[in-house]
Amino acid sequence: MSATTTKTGIKKLKNYALGEWMEGTGDGQVLYNAVDGSPVATTASTGLDFKAMMEYGRKVGNPALRKMTFHARGNMLKALALYLRQHLALFYQISYQTGATKADSWVDIEGGIGNLFANASLRRKFPDETFCIDGESHNFSKNNTFMGTHILVPKEGVAIHINAFNFPVWGMLEKIAVNLLAGMPCIVKPATVTSYLTEAVVKEIIASKILPEGSLQLICGSAGDLLDHVNSQDVVTFTGSASTGLMLKSNPHLLSESVPFNMEADSLNCIVLGKDVEPGMPEWDIFVKEVRREMTLKAGQRCTGIRRIFVPENKMEDMHQAIASALSQTVIGNPLNEKVRMGSLAGETQRKEVKEQVQKLLASSQMIYGSLDSVELVDADVTKGSFMSPVLLMNNNPFAVKEVHEVEAFGPVSTIMPYKNLEDAVALSKLGKGSLCTTIVTADYKQARQYVIGAATHHGRILVLNNECAKESTGHGSPLPLLVHGGPGRAGGGEEMGGLRGVKHYLQRTALQGSPTTITEITNVYQPNAKGKDPGKHPFKKYFEELNIGDQLITEKRLITSEDIDQFADLSGDHFYAHMKDTDFNGTMFERQVAHGYFMVSLAAGLFVDSYEKNPVLLNYGIDELRFTKPTYPGSEVYVRFSCKEKLPNDKRVVEKPEDLKRGDDIDKGIVKWLVEIIDETDEVVALGTILTMVQRKN
Repeated sequence: MSATTTKTGIKKLKNYALGEWMEGTGDGQVLYNAVDGSPVATTASTGLDFKAMMEYGRKVGNPALRKMTFHARGNMLKALALYLRQHLALFYQISYQTGATKADSWVDIEGGIGNLFANASLRRKFPDETFCIDGESHNFSKNNTFMGTHILVPKEGVAIHINAFNFPVWGMLEKIAVNLLAGMPCIVKPATVTSYLTEAVVKEIIASKILPEGSLQLICGSAGDLLDHVNSQDVVTFTGSASTGLMLKSNPHLLSESVPFNMEADSLNCIVLGKDVEPGMPEWDIFVKEVRREMTLKAGQRCTGIRRIFVPENKMEDMHQAIASALSQTVIGNPLNEKVRMGSLAGETQRKEVKEQVQKLLASSQMIYGSLDSVELVDADVTKGSFMSPVLLMNNNPFAVKEVHEVEAFGPVSTIMPYKNLEDAVALSKLGKGSLCTTIVTADYKQARQYVIGAATHHGRILVLNNECAKESTGHGSPLPLLVHGGPGRAGGGEEMGGLRGVKHYLQRTALQGSPTTITEITNVYQPNAKGKDPGKHPFKKYFEELNIGDQLITEKRLITSEDIDQFADLSGDHFYAHMKDTDFNGTMFERQVAHGYFMVSLAAGLFVDSYEKNPVLLNYGIDELRFTKPTYPGSEVYVRFSCKEKLPNDKRVVEKPEDLKRGDDIDKGIVKWLVEIIDETDEVVALGTILTMVQRKN
């Protein structure tokens, strides 16, 4: 795909729709370099058939992804992440034009690719199927013939992602990683002002041919009437201002079709200095460093940015001087200059808006650091670029003034405020009416607990920072792909990412009822009380491919004796009173000497393990959900029902150097889960659990 230019010689961005790169009609909107003000590109989406794009995603992309298993989708994400890493230099070069420093770009670009890797690893939490079981199964009948469970299947629609301008790469990749793993295609609509960077990444994604056709479409420009063509199988996510989010969320088509809408809105996040922290303590410096980083990284243009700083009233003077001193050491200017630590805002419109918001805050607060009119720059011209000085405000009456808790200046701006006690700090944090994140810096665990429990209702994430974790902490403003990113109230009430929780946003949960055998056949996961299958030979003699779900082995019986229990106690060193035959059992839960639970598990292994020759079972991988459900006394006679429950792929370990390979890394293998039920002479289960084995593949 070759880029075209306008009559003025400016590059014209293209949209990717219906499997083709296409330009919008008309001259479009001019996008500018945030550092020097020069035109970068023009973009337009007029002329796109948004209804056709939705249908294309549903009819082409959706079926292709739904046919893939979770493991295939996860490996697809991994391959895409590895591919994009080969083009980092190009992405960084373009990212500088958004005003981002190298550190800013690292968070955006490599942080976004990291989301692909993280979600790819989640495939191990899912079966090698196109759908999955969700949660526990439930038996509803006396004779064990009727049960229920829940399954999750990919929705048949399209995920629409409307993203903010501040992270044009991360904002896209952190969202598409989740919907693609779930098995849904998507349409990405980045914020227009920085869409030229998003377009560059999508170009490489499409060029890689890693994603199935129809999995990803891109709109560089207005979304037009896109939301007028959604239906109940679609999902919409939005990142941006609360007012815009509310407008989109109120779309009549979204409401009438009950379309899931996930919103991550900019919020007035806060940081609290614990009352225990004094100047000179490590936590004091940690606090100052965290505030400075959050005010200057991405020039403060972060939805998680710290807008409110709460400090004990007797430390206000020392703290605001410490923060001001730290801010004064921040070199601002051309992000291509190695000395620069803070670049520009994303554009002139953004700078104007930030200044207008600061003026609103100044009605009740005072500026104690920075300026709205001047900024000292390195290797840049303030009249051309969208630069701005960090601004630290102070408000001494946070309970009496509402602006500091309601007005957000989306840039390098924050307000420091005093509090009397920790109850006040909690109350002040809640005045933001819902935030994405709050941080408390304290070395006092009791204060940490009090703040966390008190503030949790109004925050999506809480970071507790102290000297123990500060060096390895990802910081206040960095959401992690395996944890929920979102928040209540003003923050939007949504949840993005969040590991398995995030994937489930794109899956339909359905209750499934039937007989255990029927549900086993449908889900390909063995359910307790389902009919077992004759394996033909001992299951441990079968390779991974040869095993069938439901293959079942019924072992011979074994008599439990008092001597067995005594010998196991001596061998293991476990002389708990209940296992000693001379114990007085009056007032205990047991009638007499009882067998160790772990003896029963060991005994079970002796009954079901075929130990006479080498076989495809490579090793015991672990035990899950082990339960001892009934005491076993000397004289009991037990046997084992051993059933193949589930099979999971186990990818070969990937290393950069051959010498890093470990013994066995070259063996093709999978993980097999076995339901182990130990049953006594009354046909009651006395113990059960899931044993995992690593089994070699034949081919």
